[in-house]
Amino acid sequence: MKDTLARLEAAGRFVESAALVVLLGSMILLSVAQIVLRQLFDGSLVWADELIKIIVLWLAMVGSIAAARDNRHIRIDLLSHVLPTRMVMLARVVVDLFAAVVCGIIAWQAWRYLQLEIEFGETVLVSKPAWVAHIIVPAAFLIICYRFLIDSVLEFRRFVERVKTRSGK
Repeated sequence: MKDTLARLEAAGRFVESAALVVLLGSMILLSVAQIVLRQLFDGSLVWADELIKIIVLWLAMVGSIAAARDNRHIRIDLLSHVLPTRMVMLARVVVDLFAAVVCGIIAWQAWRYLQLEIEFGETVLVSKPAWVAHIIVPAAFLIICYRFLIDSVLEFRRFVERVKTRSGK
């Protein structure tokens, strides 16, 4: 079971990293193409600026997923300098659970907004359904919610193991 989970984790890391590379590369290429077209040919791709904005959204969301994966997200960590180690571990469990709840709520609300976009038939890139471009928001927050839940469970396990070893049981 652990071997399967490790392979799934490695596959997820690969997909996230590949998506970041592809998105960043395509954004750079498209931006450079726009500059060249504007400066040398007095023209541009009509849809390119909007696509670049969508790519930035996707980059931000996939980057957020990767940051949550590696526990490299923004964290205000004043307590770890003041509290004893066991209390810091418990604080991290609480903070991760809170972050999971917040991300879950955001994912739900983003999903509801996506439903409105579908209902009203909003479009991007001339005629593409807007929900296709914006599906990343609820998906990313759901994945981040999952990651925070897993982190809180793992941190709680570490806390319990530390308490057991300290008490000699």
